[in-house]
Amino acid sequence: MPKWPAFSPETRGVKTPPPDFVHPPILALHPANAEKNGISALAILAQAAIESGWGEHALSNMFFGIKAKATDPPRKRQLLTTTEYLKSPNEGHRFPKLLSITEVKPGLWKYRVKDWFRRYRTAKGSFQDHAQFFLTNPRYAEAVRVGSDPMAFLREVARAGYATDPNYFDLLSKVVRMVERHRPDAASARTAVPPAPEEDEALPLPAVERGEWVPARILPEA
Repeated sequence: MPKWPAFSPETRGVKTPPPDFVHPPILALHPANAEKNGISALAILAQAAIESGWGEHALSNMFFGIKAKATDPPRKRQLLTTTEYLKSPNEGHRFPKLLSITEVKPGLWKYRVKDWFRRYRTAKGSFQDHAQFFLTNPRYAEAVRVGSDPMAFLREVARAGYATDPNYFDLLSKVVRMVERHRPDAASARTAVPPAPEEDEALPLPAVERGEWVPARILPEA
């Protein structure tokens, strides 16, 4: 695997995705089970970029921020800092450690917490687990059904609650266009994603805690 480019936590936007992220070795990680079921490699790559901060925060090869259980073997879990958006200020007991709660607007609270996430021996294992997560979870059946359309797939993934961040699909839609523009075959390939009119290419990304960050995540069932 190539060395990942730096991604500064002070950066509020990026003009282009790191060129090294969109290259054949990463594209080759698109799992066979996802390809067989028609899930867009473009959508998966865009989600990996968002979830891992363009690869720099893929801690223990975790590119997609899938939650683990406290009862999972230690080799399969890691305790990381993350952000959750919830509709009640009384949900701190659901996490191993509560760091802060801030009211964002009436009826919505931002939680900074520590929670368990999966860890992997290889990047390939993370991509395979991510595909299996969609293919075996009924919640994402509609996303899989429209998987060949990257924007439709990501819209359904967000709608199904993959992340608690209310702006999750907006972030993904910007990234998927940026990733497509920087694919190795972008110059010759017919675009799969229509460009947004007058879209600012700068992508606002949440500030990160270097070394222990993942974006807002879907919560496990209570």
